[in-house]
Amino acid sequence: MRSGVNLANSVRVLVVDDYEPFRRIVVSQLQKQPELVIAEASDGFEAVQKAKELQPDLILLDLGLPNLNGIEAARQIRQLSPKSKILFLSEYRSADIAEVALNTGAGGYVVKSDGTRDLSVAVDAVLKGEQFLSANLVGEVNVSSHT
Repeated sequence: MRSGVNLANSVRVLVVDDYEPFRRIVVSQLQKQPELVIAEASDGFEAVQKAKELQPDLILLDLGLPNLNGIEAARQIRQLSPKSKILFLSEYRSADIAEVALNTGAGGYVVKSDGTRDLSVAVDAVLKGEQFLSANLVGEVNVSSHT
């Protein structure tokens, strides 16, 4: 943890992606926001364990994770850390896949190739309780309401 971070105003974020170079890019981009305290995980089981242990405010979650895919990890996280907001980061551009992901109760879905443009906006939106979709999925995805 960096010095100078006010823990009372901090936002705990868990970044989950099995591809370490991409995870480093995401963490590096998030570190530009000093209020974010960032933890990392590299597979679905580790994501569920860290979510239970850390109770993060936000979880950035990949879909294609080893050991436990992102959809199933999100379902388990909803039970173990119900206040955590989930933002999917995935290479999949399919509206059907995004719909399944969002119907786990997640607050957003960002296509990885749009990540550098969309990530900080998506993080802010989901933390405020708003839904965020990458531009190419807007109007394509139907989401049932979850609380």
